Amino acid sequence: MSKLIDGKAFADRLCDTLSSEIASLKQAHQLSPCIAVVLVGEDPASATYVGAKVRRCEQLGIDSRSHHLPATTSEADLLALIEQLNTDPEVHGILVQLPVPKHIDSNSVINAINPDKDVDGFHISNAGALAVGQNNMVPCTPLGSLMLLQDELGDLSGLNAVVVGRSNIVGKPMAALLLQQSCTVTVAHSRTKDLPAVCREADILVAAVGIPHFIQGDWIKPGATVIDVGINRIQDSETGKNRLVGDVDFAAAKDVAGAITPVPGGVGPMTIACLMYNTVRAAKNQAGIKD
Repeated sequence: MSKLIDGKAFADRLCDTLSSEIASLKQAHQLSPCIAVVLVGEDPASATYVGAKVRRCEQLGIDSRSHHLPATTSEADLLALIEQLNTDPEVHGILVQLPVPKHIDSNSVINAINPDKDVDGFHISNAGALAVGQNNMVPCTPLGSLMLLQDELGDLSGLNAVVVGRSNIVGKPMAALLLQQSCTVTVAHSRTKDLPAVCREADILVAAVGIPHFIQGDWIKPGATVIDVGINRIQDSETGKNRLVGDVDFAAAKDVAGAITPVPGGVGPMTIACLMYNTVRAAKNQAGIKD
């Protein structure tokens, strides 16, 4: 059976380190990292994610400011709030929880955020910096996935990596990060010819397609390391209750892969931990403190 990559345990260790660093920043520099979290509308999943992020902030000593706006909020009003947060020197990070209501252009919202405060790493300037290997804010889920891979495998150079999914949030930045680690990277997607054969070439397989159990066990190279980014809610056929599953058929994959992240308990906790990491890093950068 595969080794389970415990993302929750790694995230807890990372947050312990951050908690100590935050305490030192407050004592030595009178710097209190602060993140503003903006939620527009009443989407239950978004509200759950925001709540988890705010609780982590409280645990670590990060100041959080929540702005919960009605679903009828206009794009202009949301952009005005972002501009206010951009100019507030006490706010170091800004996160607008996606998705936003359909009448609001998410790209306009993302790119209205000051890139230095873009702790999600989605701003086009940060995306461009990542693409050319410059220092920048990195999207939290790919960053957390890379940390788990490095913890499990050490040096990644020379390994064949396949990223299944080409989103701006996970797939593309994940590929860029793996290229920076000198992997040979293939970005696969729904139109890839003979996708199972492409996946079988991977020493590292990252699944980020948003389709439950999409990656089958016989698509995986024996001994490969599998990072399952998917978080899909399905109904259990036996209990009738909803449960979370990944993009990988875990029951089949665990007998083939060398190591694999479970869902839940794998990449998910790392995403929030890396948001905290980015917030601390942003606060230090804005205060002129060497990272």
